[in-house]
Amino acid sequence: MNIISPSFRLDGEVAVVTGASRGIGAALAVGLAQAGADVALIARGDTAPVAAEIASAGRRSSQVTADLGESGNSEAILAQVAAELGRPSVLINNAGIIRRADFVDMTREDWREVLAVNLDSVFELSQAFVRGSLAAGGTSRIIHIASMLSFQGGIRVASYTAAKSALLGLTRAMANELASQGINVNAIAPGYIATDNTAALRADAGRNQAILERIPAGRWGDPSDLVGAAVFLASPAAAYVHGAVLPVDGGWLAR
Repeated sequence: MNIISPSFRLDGEVAVVTGASRGIGAALAVGLAQAGADVALIARGDTAPVAAEIASAGRRSSQVTADLGESGNSEAILAQVAAELGRPSVLINNAGIIRRADFVDMTREDWREVLAVNLDSVFELSQAFVRGSLAAGGTSRIIHIASMLSFQGGIRVASYTAAKSALLGLTRAMANELASQGINVNAIAPGYIATDNTAALRADAGRNQAILERIPAGRWGDPSDLVGAAVFLASPAAAYVHGAVLPVDGGWLAR
C-alpha cells in the first residue's frame, strides 16, 4: 500500500466547513480544496473571497448563508450542498463564538448563545450528516474543532469552556456508535490561534506576554497551522483513527 500519496488526497470528496468566512474555517476550507475536495462554505458572513481561493485551487465550492445559532436548519443546509456539489462526505464543525465575562456576571443570554452555536449546532448538523451518510452507505468523516479549553477551565469564558469540554465527550460518544458503520469522528484542539476570537487577548499586553511565555513554540498559531491535521483526519490515511483529539497547540498542553 502506498502510504504517502494518494492516502492523504481528498479527490472526489465533498466537504462541509462551518464558520468558513474567515479565520480557522477559511484556512481549513482552502486547505481541503488544495488536497482535492470540493467544499461547501457555511457561514453568516461573506465567503466570496474563500470561494475565489478554492476556485484558484481548481475545485468547486458552494456558499450557504446560515446562522447556526438558529435551530432546525441543518437538513436544509445539507440539502443545498448536495444539490450543488453532491452528497457531502466530510463535515468540519468549526463555527464558534465566544463571550467574555466574570462568571458571576455572565448573562443567561450569553450562555445560551454560545452553547447554541458551539454545541447545539454541532449536534444537529452532525446528526443530519450522519443520517445522510448511513442512508447512502460508504465512508465519511466528521471533525469537530475543540479547544485548549476542552482540557482547561480558562478565565472569564464559562460558556465557551462548557461547550468545548462537552465537545470532547460528544466526539467520543459519536465515535463509539459510528466507527463500525464507516464514519470516523475525531476532533482537533487548536491552541492559541491568531483569529478574531483571540483579538482581545492579543491586544492585552499582559495576557499576550503570559500566553507567549507558556507556549513552547514561542508564538501564536496561524489558522494555516491546522490545515495538515484537518486534511489527515479527513483523508483515507486516518481510516483507523476514531474518537481521537489532536492538539495543535505549539506545545501548550505539554508545558
